[in-house]
Amino acid sequence: MLNPSASLPAPPAVASLAQGDAPSGHAVGVSNDKFRAAMSRLAGGVVLVTAQEPPLDPDDPGAPAGEDAGMTATAFMSVSLDPPLVLVSLREGSRMDDLLAEQPLWAVSVLSENQRQIAGRFAMKGRISDRLLFADIPYVRGEASGAPLVDGALATLECRTEQRVPAGDHTLVIGHVLTAGLPSGSADGGPLLYFRGRYRQLS
Repeated sequence: MLNPSASLPAPPAVASLAQGDAPSGHAVGVSNDKFRAAMSRLAGGVVLVTAQEPPLDPDDPGAPAGEDAGMTATAFMSVSLDPPLVLVSLREGSRMDDLLAEQPLWAVSVLSENQRQIAGRFAMKGRISDRLLFADIPYVRGEASGAPLVDGALATLECRTEQRVPAGDHTLVIGHVLTAGLPSGSADGGPLLYFRGRYRQLS
C-alpha cells in the first residue's frame, strides 16, 4: 500500500548535473534521494481512497460482495470542472492499483486534521487486513460506488474510472466524479496535510 511520502509520480527527469555529481538510481537526472527530499517540501492534502471488491460471482445478484480496501494518498488533485474529473496516483502493483484495474468505482474521503490516525493506519507497511482496518472507523457506504465514505471527512467524492495512464512506477487513475458531498459538521475542521515526511495541520 502506498506510503504518502512515495505517492507522487516522478516527472520526466530534466536536470543539469554539476561535474562529478553522479546520480544514484537514474542514468540521467536527479538522484532518488534528492528528488524525494525536494518533493517532501511540497505540502499536500491527505485523502483516503476506498473501493469495494467486485462480487465473488458477478452473474449472481445474491452473491456476497467483496471486501473493502483503503489507501492513504497525497497525490490527489482535481483535473477538470466540465466534466468533473479527478486524478490519483497509485504505486504500480499495489493492492489499490490491482483492485482499480478491475473495479471502476471508487471513492475519496478528504481527511481532516483530526483524522491523522486514520491516515497513518492505512499507510503503514506490513499492516493488518483491510477488514480489521475498517472495523472501528465510522463510515457510510456510497450510493454510487458502494465504497466506504469516512465520517467526519471534510469532503467525499465517488468516482468512476475514465482512464488509467502508466507513469514510471505509478499508475495515474483519472476518475469521473459521480457524487460530491460535504458531510455535516465538517465545515469547521481544518485539512490534514503532509509535509517533510510528517502529517501536519494549518496553524
